Amino acid sequence: QVQLVESGGGLVQAGGSLSLSCAASGLTLNRYGMAWFRQAPEKEREFVAGISWNGGSTLYADSVKGRFTISRDNGKNTVYLQMNSLKPEDTAVYYCAAGLLTSGSDLRYTRRYNYWGRGTQVTVSS
Repeated sequence: QVQLVESGGGLVQAGGSLSLSCAASGLTLNRYGMAWFRQAPEKEREFVAGISWNGGSTLYADSVKGRFTISRDNGKNTVYLQMNSLKPEDTAVYYCAAGLLTSGSDLRYTRRYNYWGRGTQVTVSS
């Protein structure tokens, strides 16, 4: 049974930092492109950052470029999202996703992911 479990969310002031983790089990992470999506209240789920299955490329939403960094540790079956210079508009539930052999521009599309976590809340106060 595949599980993706996010952790590291919380409440932080604007300008602060948070580090999210996504622990995967039941799959071989090095075959999966990984991504973070987020969903704010009454908004659609949106792509935040992705990393290809072979780690060769990363992709970021324009709104987080230069502030967020995605990384992966296949040995620990874990993906990370380092979030710096947080803004109130970053407030959302953040979801981790795994897509078999997903890479490149496909990283931004929800339809390219096979598994999803349940999410972790990130709240940025002004």
